[in-house]
Amino acid sequence: MIDKKNKIACFGEVLWDIFPGGDRRAGGAPFNVAYHLSKMGVEVNMISSVGDDELGRELLQKIEDWKIHSTGIQVNSAYPTSTVVATIDEHNDAHYDIVREVAWDYIEVNAINQAMVNESDALVFGTLATRNTQSKNTLFELLENSSYNVFDINLRAPHYDVHVIKDLLHKTQLAKFNKAELRMMIDFMGKSYTTEEDCVSFLQDTFGMNEVIVSKGSKGALYADRHDFYSISTIPIEVKDTVGSGDSFLAGFLSKRFEKGSSAIEIMNQAVSLGAFVTAREGACPDYSKADFIAFQKESAHKD
Repeated sequence: MIDKKNKIACFGEVLWDIFPGGDRRAGGAPFNVAYHLSKMGVEVNMISSVGDDELGRELLQKIEDWKIHSTGIQVNSAYPTSTVVATIDEHNDAHYDIVREVAWDYIEVNAINQAMVNESDALVFGTLATRNTQSKNTLFELLENSSYNVFDINLRAPHYDVHVIKDLLHKTQLAKFNKAELRMMIDFMGKSYTTEEDCVSFLQDTFGMNEVIVSKGSKGALYADRHDFYSISTIPIEVKDTVGSGDSFLAGFLSKRFEKGSSAIEIMNQAVSLGAFVTAREGACPDYSKADFIAFQKESAHKD
């Protein structure tokens, strides 16, 4: 286990999700991870960019109100704050229309975000922020400053490049896939999908990754380190919506991963518990306290 400062940096998109009826919520996968890490008591720095506009000012204020460090969020006068039009289907799954040429496409590397990464236990990032050359180059530079890189694959067609994904995986210590993304990655590699365990081992060997998570929604999750595989079932809940459920799962994992002495099963229990807790609530970043989550864990009394 890494035992430093329990501090994590998250890199990538911060934005407003616009839902049917005009409801507007702060979002973006790495920001959602940052939000839940903060709720779990982790010190978190968000590295991103917003526009020099009213939406950007509102977003920065909300982030500061949520006690997430915003000094790593740049203000860009040339590009607007990102908005994403979200729709919810009959299965309560969210779909997104992600507008291009927005502020977080143009995140610049600077002394502030380099220091944040240097001082952190982990750097969390996804695929979406690499769709533009500026932010992609910044990410690759920051990865060199980080000792533990966490890649939340999070594929959003058409906003990814397979070659970039492979380059990122070579610099990754922990990769998180959902089941569909694992299948896609195996297909990208020109391999046939066999078992989850075989596919995960293949990716670990190919890219030199120590750890892989596969989240499987109602089917639970799989975690692999270099020693073993750990499967854990989900917690039965009434689904409110699945917006940000994978992000809260990852935040739950990381919030326990850096606690000295935590076992793999304890780490996965925390991941599955936080994912279920958020999925039973509306939106990616519902209001709650760590005490609320602990009470949910006790009520669930989840045993593997």
